[in-house]
Amino acid sequence: MSTPKQVPQEYYDLLEEIQAIDFVLVELNLYLNTHPNDTEAIQQFNQCSYESRKLKKQFEKKFGPLMHFGKSYSGYSWNWDNPPWPWQV
Repeated sequence: MSTPKQVPQEYYDLLEEIQAIDFVLVELNLYLNTHPNDTEAIQQFNQCSYESRKLKKQFEKKFGPLMHFGKSYSGYSWNWDNPPWPWQV
């Protein structure tokens, strides 16, 4: 097994932003399950969803795949074996 390489602080900062916005999305999703007509919450959910996709795209462009099972593309050459994985940091 290869030794994980050192990653820049930006890696951690961007990953933390993604985790924070995805937490908000989970909470909004739970809220909207019981308040499906709250247009302000729906608008906030959609904005956060857009921001989450934007941050993930930015992360993958700089640091490689973030999600598996076809939700993230691989670069050439295959870059799924380049540590560290986001859950390893």
